[in-house]
Amino acid sequence: MIGTQVRAAVFRHLIGKQLTPRVGLHRKPCWLHSAVAAMPFRTSSSPAPVLTAAPARGLVDDPISIKAGFMPPHHPVTLCMQMRSEDGDLWEAFGHYNTSADGTVNLARDHSVGGSYLGCEPMGLFWCLRPAPGEREDLRFRKKNVETPFVVDISLLEGHISPREKENAVLAVATTERWYMAPGVQRIDIRQNGVVGTLFLPPGPGRFPAVLDLWGMGGGLVEYRSSLLASRGFASFSVAYMEHKDLTVQLDINAADGYMKKAFNILKDHPQICGDRIGIIGLSYGVYLGLRMATNSDVNPSCLVCINGPAGSNVGLTQTFCKPKTSDSDQRLWPRDEAGYLSFKDMTSPNNYSPGTQVKIENLACPVMYILGEDDQNSPSTENSNLIADVLKRVGKSHLYTCLSYSGAGHLIEPPYTPHSRMSLWRSKPEKMLALWGGHTAPHAAAQEDSWKKTLKFLDQNLRA
Repeated sequence: MIGTQVRAAVFRHLIGKQLTPRVGLHRKPCWLHSAVAAMPFRTSSSPAPVLTAAPARGLVDDPISIKAGFMPPHHPVTLCMQMRSEDGDLWEAFGHYNTSADGTVNLARDHSVGGSYLGCEPMGLFWCLRPAPGEREDLRFRKKNVETPFVVDISLLEGHISPREKENAVLAVATTERWYMAPGVQRIDIRQNGVVGTLFLPPGPGRFPAVLDLWGMGGGLVEYRSSLLASRGFASFSVAYMEHKDLTVQLDINAADGYMKKAFNILKDHPQICGDRIGIIGLSYGVYLGLRMATNSDVNPSCLVCINGPAGSNVGLTQTFCKPKTSDSDQRLWPRDEAGYLSFKDMTSPNNYSPGTQVKIENLACPVMYILGEDDQNSPSTENSNLIADVLKRVGKSHLYTCLSYSGAGHLIEPPYTPHSRMSLWRSKPEKMLALWGGHTAPHAAAQEDSWKKTLKFLDQNLRA
């Protein structure tokens, strides 16, 4: 009894030191092979339990091996993960496991029998992360500063419990860093010819194949996909086109074509980039912008990746292009479904395109890969994918089109292991507005992992060959 009390006191002391959240570290990654931390749980006949997470520092699309050992056989334990967002919110996930006959747990082998997810899910602790009880709700997990890592703390707990019950139950801890930029990647602010964006260059002198990276109607400058693409060998240029402080001109959709052409030419003319090997990747409204560029004979990209977006638009959407900041009156025009969620399903349906806004799909001359979430609740992606496929078939260009269709996946198909959000806060002023994205956690996570691998392969085939 006395030994138990002493051990619990030691646990509390060490956990207070080791699990202090660390946000925004400015350390350069040194890419060690593993992280190991063991609590001093030791008797005269057995070593302390040990928890390992390898690699200790790696890119966010790298899977992690999580193992625990030196425990009794067939014993209930909990694996708990916690991570602070850059806004200070605590996110967490946990799984209930039973040790094997040799007293070990291996997430690549063993099944979670309870907690945030079920089954054999080696990366389930990552894609199941949710705001912890008492934190702000309806959040979407996004990286703002790609030059710092997320610091992830993993705990091995005694019994099948929740993270709220972990006091006096911690057996071992491990920490790992998740980076969006590999060592040597350059981040370059671009403010050129009215174009606002960030260019990421892979390590080395080049010349590199490149990707123009376009996001959706959320606006701002989103960098984490571009920095990750550069970490995989592709120069990537993330372009802002609305709601950014450095955008000074409001453009209609026709003038926006010129803006995007300027962005493309910034890549094309860069001395470290192969000007004839440039692709485009777009999510949501970025798909529409990418399709418009790909059907413009003056641009001529090498390939196009479309993620859950439309092939046309309407007046309500085109009026929002390239605004430095959305006004309160603009926000009242955002479309909502019957439940009050922000949704563009009606506005971006092929049946509701404004005259002249449908992309001239028949003019496509480059390979196109469409990534489709079948449970997309924010855009009619199935209808738009079918439209593209039908037009290309009619003009004898079916060989250019590949569709990756994922049952149970929603709108926001992002790099692998990104926590899934079925809905999230879109705006808080002048009133709270939630966007409904769709998707179910496990199949959405599987879609993100599979589509990312196939996206990198698609880019490799069309930009490096």
